[in-house]
Amino acid sequence: MKIKEVIVVEGRDDTVAVQRAVNADTIETNGSAIGEAVIHRIQLAQARRGVIILTDPDYPGERIRHIVSQRVPGCKHAFLPKADAISKSGNDLGVENATPEAIRQALANVKQEFENPQEEITWQDLIDGGLIGGAQSRDRRERIGSVLKIGYANGKQLHKRLHVFQITKEEFSQALQQVLEEENND
Repeated sequence: MKIKEVIVVEGRDDTVAVQRAVNADTIETNGSAIGEAVIHRIQLAQARRGVIILTDPDYPGERIRHIVSQRVPGCKHAFLPKADAISKSGNDLGVENATPEAIRQALANVKQEFENPQEEITWQDLIDGGLIGGAQSRDRRERIGSVLKIGYANGKQLHKRLHVFQITKEEFSQALQQVLEEENND
């Protein structure tokens, strides 16, 4: 599988994992202290080929994703569920731990970021769906992020991602229904 866009990853081990899964070029941020030279390379890649951000499903990874998407508008995003990024020992979380199939799946479900998103899903929809302020909210957000392929996020970030990736009310409702049905079957 050849990927036209350049994939932004955190480090060398992530590049190795991505290149085991697909034929692609990468830019490594080398952690969350992203220098201007790296931002410039990402901007150039975005202008010439497009960019897909694939970072670890943890706080530092989300911070890098946010920094890059703020400085380089119009990026695409690929998200790995936490379950697919945990090491065999269970004490490390990252792209480098994902199987080639999990990486291919994340890249197959890439989401385009839109500059002026239409607000379709309201804050009240998140409250009504039990995604904010309830005992099971965190788990539900993690599960709905996985179903929609937009990754885990806190309530505020989930609301933003639903809009930035233009998830429709229908897609949201179907995903929420699936999460609630799975909950009832557990």
